[in-house]
Amino acid sequence: MNTSTPADDDPLPPVRVKRPERHQIQWRDAALDQMIPTDHRVRAVWAYVDSLELKPLYRKIRAVEGRAGRDAVDPKILMALWMFAIIEGVGSARQLARLCERDLAYKWICGDVGVNHHLLSDFRVDHGEFLDQLLTDTIATLLHQKLVTLETVAQDGMRVRANAGSSSFRRRESLEACRAEAAEQVDKLRRENADETATNASEERRRAAAERAAKERQERVKAALENLAELQEQKEERKKGSGENARCSTTDPEARTMKMGDGGFRPAYNVQFATDGDTRLIVAVDVTNNGSDAGQMAPMHTRVQTAYGHAPRDYLVDGGFATIEDITQVEQAGSRVGAPMNYDERISRRGGDPHARRARDTDEMAEFRLRMTTEEAKTIYRQRPSIAEFPNAECRNRGLRQFPVRGLEKVRAVTLWYALAYNFLRMRTLKIIG
Repeated sequence: MNTSTPADDDPLPPVRVKRPERHQIQWRDAALDQMIPTDHRVRAVWAYVDSLELKPLYRKIRAVEGRAGRDAVDPKILMALWMFAIIEGVGSARQLARLCERDLAYKWICGDVGVNHHLLSDFRVDHGEFLDQLLTDTIATLLHQKLVTLETVAQDGMRVRANAGSSSFRRRESLEACRAEAAEQVDKLRRENADETATNASEERRRAAAERAAKERQERVKAALENLAELQEQKEERKKGSGENARCSTTDPEARTMKMGDGGFRPAYNVQFATDGDTRLIVAVDVTNNGSDAGQMAPMHTRVQTAYGHAPRDYLVDGGFATIEDITQVEQAGSRVGAPMNYDERISRRGGDPHARRARDTDEMAEFRLRMTTEEAKTIYRQRPSIAEFPNAECRNRGLRQFPVRGLEKVRAVTLWYALAYNFLRMRTLKIIG
């Protein structure tokens, strides 16, 4: 038997392959709905959105029966598009708009209704209060059905990159120069638009866009200067006598330089999640531009207690949250704080008891120190990583690594989208919804 391998320069034998045929006309008599499998996840997303109470969104629509005007896109479509996009790891409005033209699942959601990236982008950030209330109402319903207990709640923070570069941070002298330059540019564009007549509609739109962009930059520089005083005060408080001047971003004035998980420093926001211990559902969301977790526990605890009328029995946080003021406030509200002890090396070197009451301790803080020595408290606290860090990892895996928007209000709205999408998937896993 001949087992020799043909040489590379041997003539190629006739082969049979399937080649593309792009000119054959075909008729496909199938509805869009028939092209999506019955068990496709997009159907579950639509069913969930269809079950939500969206009256607040419909009330904002100005196109009504009996009046002139173009029909609005159904908020259910936009809601389902963003829910499904985040689940699929899509965070760009432009990318989502492209998918609505070429991807079958997104086309199924749209049902031949046209959307563009401007509409999608505006919808994502314009309804932060509604999204927050939707999150609260969902958890409150599950709490009433005893599917969520809120007996144990864990809070954790993660730093998410802002939509700003480190080079956009400038000191006061540079910001003043930028403001003067921006004002001059706006005046120049206004004069050009007033003196010259656009030759066509395209040129007119270009000039209007240039003037609008210049005005927006002028507003951002103005906001940066307004934020600079607060930043300078915070820097002087942290580094007394350093004489170092604070810097603020001209791209996103509300972003702050924070220490990230890899040890580097970048413009970011501090995303805070409070998570139910039994179901791992996110029950509350907050976003701050404070790079430290110190001082974040009490406000989130108050948010949870106000929203649900229920103080968790155990409230678990890591060491960065454990300040005397926050522990005192949360303990006074009726919750037992679980946190690692911040040992003082000076006490340890002197042979003292790190759990003993200290001079600045309140009664609640002293009780907390004593309780964290017990095996029961340590056992409860061991649950914290699996509760608090689970939603952080899930949201990062779906694209929450850098915000595509600027400003605290918009950043918080985007974070709420991720929390709602995470909760939807979690409820499906727990068989709470189909």
